[in-house]
Amino acid sequence: MMKQSKFLAALGIGLAFLFSDVGASKAQQNQVTAIDIALEPDATMMQHARADNERLLKNFPKGFALDATHHPHVTMLQQFVRTADLEKVYAALDKVFASEKPLGWKLRAFKYYYIPSPPIGLAGIVVEPTEDLLRLQQKIIDVVTPFTEKTGTPAAFMSTEDGKDIQGFLIEYVANFVTIAAGKKFNPHVTIGVGTEAYLNEMLAAPFEAFSFSPAGASVYQLGSFGTARKELKALALTP
Repeated sequence: MMKQSKFLAALGIGLAFLFSDVGASKAQQNQVTAIDIALEPDATMMQHARADNERLLKNFPKGFALDATHHPHVTMLQQFVRTADLEKVYAALDKVFASEKPLGWKLRAFKYYYIPSPPIGLAGIVVEPTEDLLRLQQKIIDVVTPFTEKTGTPAAFMSTEDGKDIQGFLIEYVANFVTIAAGKKFNPHVTIGVGTEAYLNEMLAAPFEAFSFSPAGASVYQLGSFGTARKELKALALTP
């Protein structure tokens, strides 16, 4: 547990700003894509997430705003996949989501959490990991695994800084997602932004009024810095 905590603290989803080699060629960029398969939250969760994001930006203006290229979402799986196989990935995921029908699920948000990278941290609203979510995650892992690569380079991510904003520990996190963040270790959440540890500790200490929400959609995104869902690659078909 201590080793995992140290790893997550070091990871910080980009908060430590640890840069890895960015000398990847266009060929490498075309070969592998870092993806996030995510549930899109409904208006209730969006309202909470944006309100929390605004207060965090007041506390730490150097953080990021939830906007058109930083989509609020519940990550189900992050992986490196072969770019040439993306259409096959989309087709396989469409079948999974058609069989699960998550639009009718009721999910419960019940607390805040954050990944520390002193003196700041990356915060999120935690969602109870229901049997539905765990079953869906395993189905997604099963159908995506045939198209995955063990790792990737910064070129696999969406970047506005030629890969300089893509952290080495983020790459490691995506490569090891199934081992460290799936199944019993799954921590479904909606990332809300960056704040100082002092402010985040105050947030966690205050009472949290739990609320229910539902998935409103599902998408495949290309990941960016901070582990954010930067670019929508495919909106997946969901049926009631």
